[in-house]
Amino acid sequence: MELFPPIPLAEWRDTKETLHRFAQTIGKVRLAASARRNHWWNVPFHLTGRGTTTRPMGLVDGNPMFTMDFDFVAHQLVVSTLDGREISLPLIGQSVASFHDAVMDSLAALDIRVRLDVPKPFDLPDSARPFAEDTEHATYDPSQANRYWRVLSQVASVLEEFAAGYSGKVSPVHHFWHTFDIAHTRFSERHIEQSQQIDPVTREAYSREVASFGFWFGDDTFPAPAFYSYTAPEPAHLAEEPLRPAAAHWVARNDSHLAVLPYDEVRTEPDPRAAVLAFYESAYQAGARCAGWPIDPLACPGGVTDPQLRSEGPHPSSG
Repeated sequence: MELFPPIPLAEWRDTKETLHRFAQTIGKVRLAASARRNHWWNVPFHLTGRGTTTRPMGLVDGNPMFTMDFDFVAHQLVVSTLDGREISLPLIGQSVASFHDAVMDSLAALDIRVRLDVPKPFDLPDSARPFAEDTEHATYDPSQANRYWRVLSQVASVLEEFAAGYSGKVSPVHHFWHTFDIAHTRFSERHIEQSQQIDPVTREAYSREVASFGFWFGDDTFPAPAFYSYTAPEPAHLAEEPLRPAAAHWVARNDSHLAVLPYDEVRTEPDPRAAVLAFYESAYQAGARCAGWPIDPLACPGGVTDPQLRSEGPHPSSG
């Protein structure tokens, strides 16, 4: 299986736009039916061996416990309950409107009652149009959807390895359906006072100082897939810090800066995985130095916090 296969935005834009809205439809079910977690960690999707999952939800709200899984091998959405009932919906041949209606009908058939507070896209150009009325987005190429999932899975694996190097508070590696990226975030202990004028989604997400790392597939504002990192709030002189590998650079964006490593540049590296890990580490070091984080005390090389194990070196796992 090719590591980081090509996925130029122009080749799958129509499928991506449809799939993004499918994901937002299911994401809003997850938002409505899951117990809230700090920084919205209850909301994103996680990766599976065949696609993405909402993880189990329900129960606490009177609904049966249920899960909604995108299967990008068989190209269907699977809605299943803890008692073994299951309904599968095809992803091929659906508009956003027909998909939305089929999802709501399937939930009702499984005795699941979920009300979407805002059944419209979030932060997309057609955010005023209800999912139930969107017949425009109806392209789903199964080979492109499968490649999207494979790229997500490969990036998730790299992010999991990178996440092991920090012993402070961290997010899971998760797939955000609203922005259609995959990310992992490290937190400092510094609490951030934010203006009441800032929207509540942002206030919760950035209530602490963070350094975030991820990958997106490209959009109208940045039309190419790329690995990225940012520190928020952005410390002074961040964009003057060095990044690795040579293709990485700082990009001004929304009055701040993103560290960016183009996906297509990574694909030309002798060791693409090592290049991405070096990028994330250089971006973390840049943000942590400028923000004054205690870098050494929070280091966790290889996922090990026990100083004795560190000094003894790697050990075979015990049975």
